[in-house]
Amino acid sequence: MQKSFDVAGKTALITGANRGIGKAIVTSFVEAGAAKVYAAVRTVATAEPLVAAFGPKVVPLELDIANERQCRAAAGIASDVEVVVNNAGVLLGAAPIAADVEKKLAGEFEVNVYGLLRVVNAFAPVLQRNGGGAFVQLNSVASLRSFADFATYCASKAAAYSLTQALRSQLAGQGTVVLSVHPGPIATDMATSAGLADIAEPASLVGDGIVASLRAGDFHHFPDSMAKELGKAYAAFAASVVEGEDD
Repeated sequence: MQKSFDVAGKTALITGANRGIGKAIVTSFVEAGAAKVYAAVRTVATAEPLVAAFGPKVVPLELDIANERQCRAAAGIASDVEVVVNNAGVLLGAAPIAADVEKKLAGEFEVNVYGLLRVVNAFAPVLQRNGGGAFVQLNSVASLRSFADFATYCASKAAAYSLTQALRSQLAGQGTVVLSVHPGPIATDMATSAGLADIAEPASLVGDGIVASLRAGDFHHFPDSMAKELGKAYAAFAASVVEGEDD
């Protein structure tokens, strides 16, 4: 069990903040009392609806996690950040036997894996200077179970989850708590494009769940119905193997 972290009164940064799960996380953080939320997006204008909804608490910030220079620049601008949520990701999706499988796998690794590394390497020193704080990574149920038609996406999320486990160990030394979030089908454009709209659940489950899991000192969070079922099956392994070695 990690220490409790409360977003109330804190300064946060959320990547991919302009829509879907990212927008829901911004909303949950503001409603939970966050002092400031950097809405990190590739195009600053897309964050304007969040500013209109929440006023000066939301600060748009240009950040494409596929661009290392922008990650470093954002860390310099958002030097007061105490919690980072890396939500930005891409779903291209290919089965293992497909003509374009290598291209799609490379594209998903560029954002979902290397993007994570760019964000955490840029912002871990910022979190350390500001007392430790918290780092949250959106990993998906696809990080634990592969689906043939989306195998490349699943592989990228499995790699990101593996890195998140390592970050939990490495960042503990600077007092940074780490949360790995594993949503199932959530009502977003990504779920619709994947043909999952009929079973998707509200994105607010993810945002509100992150706030609650940080307060509880959790490492894993499974927000929706499908995710919770998988989480129950995975719980014993997670407790004894993934989390047990460091506790």
